Amino acid sequence: MSPSGMNRAAGSDRSRLFVYNGGFLTQRRLRRILTLAGYDIRLGLPSEGDQVGIWGNSPTAHRGLAVAARHAAPLLRVEDAFLRSLFPGRAGEPPLGLLLDRAGVHFDPTTPSDLEQLLTSAPLDDTTLLNRARDAMARIRENHLSKYCATDPDLPLPEPGYVLVIDQTRGDASVTASGGNDALFREMLVFAQEEHPGARVLIKTHPETAAGFRPGYYGERDISVRVSLYDAPLSPWALLDGAVGVYTLSSQLGFEAILAGHKPRVFGQPFYAGWGLTLDEHPVPRRERRLTRAQLFAAAMILYPTWYDPFGDKLCELETVLDTLEAQTRAWRQDRAGWTAGGMRLWKRRPLKRMFGRFGRISFTDTPAAGDPRPHMVWAARAAASDTATRVEDGFLRSRGLGAELVPPLSLVTDDSGIYYDPTRPSALESLIARRAELRADQRQRAEALIRMLTTARISKYNLGGALPDLPPGHRILVPGQVEDDASILTGTGEIRSNLDLLRSVRAAHPQAVIVYKPHPDVEAGLRVGGIDPGTLADVIATQADPMQLLDQVNEVWTLTSLLGFEALLRGLPVTTLGAPFYAGWGLTRDLGPIPARRQARPDLAGLVHAALIDYPRYWDPRTGQPCPVEVAAQRLASGAIPHPGPANRLLSKLQGLLATHAHLWR
Repeated sequence: MSPSGMNRAAGSDRSRLFVYNGGFLTQRRLRRILTLAGYDIRLGLPSEGDQVGIWGNSPTAHRGLAVAARHAAPLLRVEDAFLRSLFPGRAGEPPLGLLLDRAGVHFDPTTPSDLEQLLTSAPLDDTTLLNRARDAMARIRENHLSKYCATDPDLPLPEPGYVLVIDQTRGDASVTASGGNDALFREMLVFAQEEHPGARVLIKTHPETAAGFRPGYYGERDISVRVSLYDAPLSPWALLDGAVGVYTLSSQLGFEAILAGHKPRVFGQPFYAGWGLTLDEHPVPRRERRLTRAQLFAAAMILYPTWYDPFGDKLCELETVLDTLEAQTRAWRQDRAGWTAGGMRLWKRRPLKRMFGRFGRISFTDTPAAGDPRPHMVWAARAAASDTATRVEDGFLRSRGLGAELVPPLSLVTDDSGIYYDPTRPSALESLIARRAELRADQRQRAEALIRMLTTARISKYNLGGALPDLPPGHRILVPGQVEDDASILTGTGEIRSNLDLLRSVRAAHPQAVIVYKPHPDVEAGLRVGGIDPGTLADVIATQADPMQLLDQVNEVWTLTSLLGFEALLRGLPVTTLGAPFYAGWGLTRDLGPIPARRQARPDLAGLVHAALIDYPRYWDPRTGQPCPVEVAAQRLASGAIPHPGPANRLLSKLQGLLATHAHLWR
C-alpha cells in the first residue's frame, strides 16, 4: 500500500475526485478501492482542493486532462497494479490492487511518476522492507504468480537454451509511451537473432492476444525455422528459467525477468529500465541511480501500489494479496480441465461443485467414459488401494458442525499420492511436511500468525461448543475417543486400535493421573457407532464438552490418531500417539505406535502447520463464494457467520447413520 494511501485510509479528510470515464462509475471494485483509499468519486466540475481522476493514458484521459487544466486541478492517474488477477481485465475480472499516481503514470517516461521518484530518492535501505521484498519475490516465483495468474507451470516447456522475445498488445498505452511501433518490434526480433546466433527464438504472446481481446505485434509471418510463437498459458517464471536472453519493449514480463536473474535488453523506457538492471537501447538520462533487485521490487510492489483484500473488504499489504492469488491460482490450475468424481454421496455433490467446479465442469460417475480428458477424483474412503484417482477428504478446519450431520465443509484436501490418514502408503501431505522442514522467514511468520489466530479464537475442526465438567485437581490427561471403524483407525494403528484399549494403556502408564475421556462428537450425536463404558479407566467423561476448552485444562493428550492431537500441538501440549496420524513421526510427538520409517524429516511446529493447514487443503469462502486462503476460512469459523443446514439435514443424517453405520461419511 502506498504511504499516501495508508494515511488517507487512516481517517484523514476524504478528497473529492471528479472523473470523466464511465469505468470509474460502473466498475464496483475500482470504486471501492478508491473509496477505501480516501477518495470521494464525483461527477461535475472540480473546485479548489478537488482532484481529477483519469485512467492512465487511456483514450478517454483527454477529457480529464482538459478539465484539470481548465480548473487548475491536480491529477490522479489510476492504473492496475502489477499483480492484478487471474485473468485480464477485459475478461471481466476486477483487480486486487491499483496504482494511484499524482505525478505521472509509471509507464510514461516523459514525466517522472511517483514510482520513479521512489526509485530515485527513497532510501530503500530498511532491512525489514528489503527482507519482505526478498521473501515476496521468492514466494511469487515459487507459486508462479504474475500480473495475470491463469498460467500452468505443469504445461510442457520447450527445451532450455532459447531466446525469449516478449510481444505486447498493439497500441497499448505503455507501448505508445515508449515510442513503440511495428518497426521497433521488428528490430527487437532481429537483435535477438543476431546477438544469439543459432539459438532458437520464442515469441511469448500476450495473454490478451491469446484470449482474442487485442492483437499483438507478432504473428504467423514471423515464424521461421528458428522462431516460434508461444500462446499457451505457460508460467512466465518457467519460461524465464529456460531462457538465455530476454528482449522486451516495455512489458511487465521484463520486470519479472529481472527478478528471475536476467538482465533483459529493453527497447522502450518502462519503469524498471535505467537502474543498472537492464540493457537499455533508449536510456532515460535522469535515471542514474543503481538499485538491487530487492530495492526495485520493494518500491514497485510494496511502497507504490494500493492493495485490496476482497474477503475483508479493506486495503491490505502485498502479502495478503499473495495469499489470495495463491488460493485462486491453485483452484484454476487444478480445476480448469474439469473433473469426474466418484464415490460421492448425493448431499456432497453441491459442496464439491462449489469447491471444484468454478473453472471447469464436474460430472459425477464412478466409471468415467473412456477417453474423457478430465482427471478423476474419488472420496478417499471409497477408493480402492490400487486406485490411481485423486483422493478427496475433509480438511482440518472443516465447519461449525459435524460432517455426519451433513454440514458442508469450508475445506477439502486433494491428494494424488495417497491420503493423509493412511500411513501404509506415502501421501502428498507427507511430502509437504518434509519440504517444510526448512522455512523462509515469511513462511514462518505466516504459520506462527495462523497458530495464534486458531488458538486465540479457539478454532478447531468442527467448532462445537459445550460446557466443561468439573475436573479434579492433578495431572490431567485428555484421551479423545474415536469412531472405531474410521479409516484412520483401520489403516493407522497397530495392536491397540480401540477406545478401551487406549484407555487401558493410558491408565497403565499413569495410574495416578486424572484421565479425561472425550467421546467422539459423531458418536455422541448418535451418528456413528463406538460408544463405550470407560468404567474406572477414566476419572471424567467429558460429554458434549468443548474440546478446545478441555485442552486449556489438561497437561497432555494421549491418542490413537485423533486430530485433537494435532490441535493439542498447536497449543503447546505434549502429545503421545499410539497410532500413526499424519502429525506423528516428525519429532514433535511421543510415538508408541507403528510410525512409517520414511518420516525422517524434522520440521518444527511452524513447518508442520504450514504443510497441513496452508499447503495441503483448499478453502472456500461462504460469503464471497470464492476460493480463499486459510486465514479467511479461519475468520469465518471464528465469527460463526456461516450458513448451517436445517432440521431436514439432521433427520437425513440420522437415517444415514442407521442405514450405513459402517460407511465412511465426512470425517
